[in-house]
Amino acid sequence: MSDTYDVIVIGSGFGGAITACRLAESGARTLVLERGRRWDTTNYPRSPSDPWLFDHRRPEKQSGWLDLRFFPRMTVAQGAGVGGGSLCYSSVVMRANAERFESGWPEEINLESLEPFYERVGTTMNVSPIPDGQRTKRHLLLENAGRSLGHSDRFMSVPLALTFDPDYSYDLPDPLSHSHSKAHDNAQGVRQGTCVHLGNCDIGCDVRAKNTLDLNYIPWAEKHGADVRPLHLVRTIEPDGTGYVVHFDRVTPDGLTPGRERAERVVVAAGSLGSTEILLRCRDEHGTLPGLSAHLGRHWSANANVLSPARYPAGAKIEQSIGPTISAGLEFMDGSVNGQRFFIEDDGFPNVLLNALDGLSRGSRMSPIRWALRKRLERGRSLDEKNPLGDVMVWLGEGVDAGDGRLWLGRDTLRPWERRLKLSWDAASSAAVIDTIIEMHERIAAVGGGRLDTPFFWRILRSLVTVHPLGGCRMGKSASDGVVDHLGEAFGHKRLYVADGSIIPSSIGRNPSMTIGALAERIAYHIIEDNPA
Repeated sequence: MSDTYDVIVIGSGFGGAITACRLAESGARTLVLERGRRWDTTNYPRSPSDPWLFDHRRPEKQSGWLDLRFFPRMTVAQGAGVGGGSLCYSSVVMRANAERFESGWPEEINLESLEPFYERVGTTMNVSPIPDGQRTKRHLLLENAGRSLGHSDRFMSVPLALTFDPDYSYDLPDPLSHSHSKAHDNAQGVRQGTCVHLGNCDIGCDVRAKNTLDLNYIPWAEKHGADVRPLHLVRTIEPDGTGYVVHFDRVTPDGLTPGRERAERVVVAAGSLGSTEILLRCRDEHGTLPGLSAHLGRHWSANANVLSPARYPAGAKIEQSIGPTISAGLEFMDGSVNGQRFFIEDDGFPNVLLNALDGLSRGSRMSPIRWALRKRLERGRSLDEKNPLGDVMVWLGEGVDAGDGRLWLGRDTLRPWERRLKLSWDAASSAAVIDTIIEMHERIAAVGGGRLDTPFFWRILRSLVTVHPLGGCRMGKSASDGVVDHLGEAFGHKRLYVADGSIIPSSIGRNPSMTIGALAERIAYHIIEDNPA
């Protein structure tokens, strides 16, 4: 341990990468501790044997792409790696609706006050909608459904953190060939390509057209001296009078090596589950932060995420795996349908067969078998992908749920001497918005000739999967109604900040990444203003 750092940032997703970048840019000596590995085009998971899953209990055994956390009636999917959730999200970067800030938020925060920070996120991540001439079949399917249902005025092309080539077209020969991607250096000096509609946004873009945080905010932070350490799992934060000592385990194939570093300030940005668990353990297990608010762990939200598969006739040509994972939406945030506020999007998924072939064809030695697989892969990169799930369309919904979940530390059933993170989530209190989303999915599918399979896990088990976990360390006016103030500083602990989705007080109802990013920009701005170099 040394006094090398002014600030330690825990996590490198939309909260951590952005605060680390701005603080390093201002001259602060910045350390970023990220539990996952660094990913790039050489090691993105593709074949079944690749490292797909991250095991938070045994990261030395499994440090893969996706962290799935299973709770009663709720499964939470999170990214694991340098770049956090930006690695596996669907690139949608949207502002929240103005009305979402009218209740439950500190008075200092509203759409107007966040606008300059939204703008900064949009600029850094090079956000734009899909060009008109590149709209996918899924985009057109949703647009046509909206028109048929009388909702044309609610349809929109959603803003995406993707780099497009305006000259790209499906009319090009072999339109999904990597050769059509145009290489360029982005504003942070990182080499990227342009989108050629490979459909792999959620599992790593082969041509680096997806503007993930590891291609913009993080390299910019490193250019300004930030030390980014992958495979470092934070265990405890301990005040030492003038700052904080952060205890962690360094993850290696041989096991876990303990370590610690000290800084005057700490920014916790490990995501809704991660940040809440770290702080719960500090308060309730290790006793290092006893003054944290009693609201820690409360007001958790799944952002009413619903994924509904629909099957279409064989000739419909959904082209589920071609193009950006999401590119279009229908806006129902005005409460005009059953009094519920929600948003509908098309949702693609990668072509499992082609990506498995891609994984099998990798290798430094091009054996005859690998050569044959590579040729098969190249032939497969056409608009006729031979996708075995090509007639399936997945509709995504998100909305304003009750936000009444609670995270806490409880005894492990199989290992009672250990305490693990647990979640209580009441399906009944959020059923109205979820059922309304599914009803809209059914109507959208039906007008396009499809048939929705109401998710059995909701229909029978009243269980959901969310990719938008929010809350647990909510903002408030004081410790009597929140965990942190409007600047992300923890009540009762000066210079300890939280900057990620856990501080959002209630459902966004839209994709929350840009709001998380804007809040992180704002928190970093005020830390710098209060502590100029």
